[in-house]
Amino acid sequence: MGQHHRVTDRPRKALLGLRTGLTAVAPLLVGVAPVGILAGATPLAHGMPWDVPVGFSTILFAGASQLAAIEVLTGGGTVLVAVITACTMNLRMAAYSASLAPEVSDLGVGRRLAMAYLLTDEAYAVSILRWSGESSSGPPEVEEVGARFWVYVGAGASLWVTWQVTTVVGVLVGHAVPDGVHLEFAVPLAFLALLVPTLTRRPAVVAAVVGAVGAVIAAQLGAGSTSVVIGLVAGALAGAVLDDDLQVADFDGIGADGPERST
Repeated sequence: MGQHHRVTDRPRKALLGLRTGLTAVAPLLVGVAPVGILAGATPLAHGMPWDVPVGFSTILFAGASQLAAIEVLTGGGTVLVAVITACTMNLRMAAYSASLAPEVSDLGVGRRLAMAYLLTDEAYAVSILRWSGESSSGPPEVEEVGARFWVYVGAGASLWVTWQVTTVVGVLVGHAVPDGVHLEFAVPLAFLALLVPTLTRRPAVVAAVVGAVGAVIAAQLGAGSTSVVIGLVAGALAGAVLDDDLQVADFDGIGADGPERST
């Protein structure tokens, strides 16, 4: 009876996880859509056929790095340079993967490969917030490893569908977008809307500030697309150091106060 209950309970938890992921990422889809249109329209503006942006979005599914690779190719660069450019811009995904790995180590290889394909800034952010307990909007059932996978898929698949649909829209109507309209600013603004409410602890605030300042300084010094990675590393280190200091201070305070309370 217990075995039957667990089996029949799996679809319910999967649907719950999918719905949780979709609900969490839904506000960010508004910011992703304009960039998807840009990803569909830009290659055509450079004289490429329609299947290039569709292929890029389906196979690569990498947002800004798609646009960067297109710029390299249309500017006379080689495929190798385009690949290196896209990989450099996506180095932060390695950090995301390292952060996610301990949470999903019990999942099978197939599921982890699916997560790797769907990995984006937005899917990572909304998932890790719920897994770490920073968000209280998710139901308790999503704390299980299997349910966490479905939360991630709910967010990642929603982004994937939005990206594919808006890429096709960009292919069809992209020429109607005025040159002065910069759609690429929509994603950073949407991501900031997600980030700001999470800055509730001092280490998180310090990490965000140090990361932002580090990325800007690196960009000004000519780091290019790697400035994001530099900022990411600087912010993570600053937040980790401060968090360790606070934990040590709390431990020392407990040790100092313990004898006083016991006497």
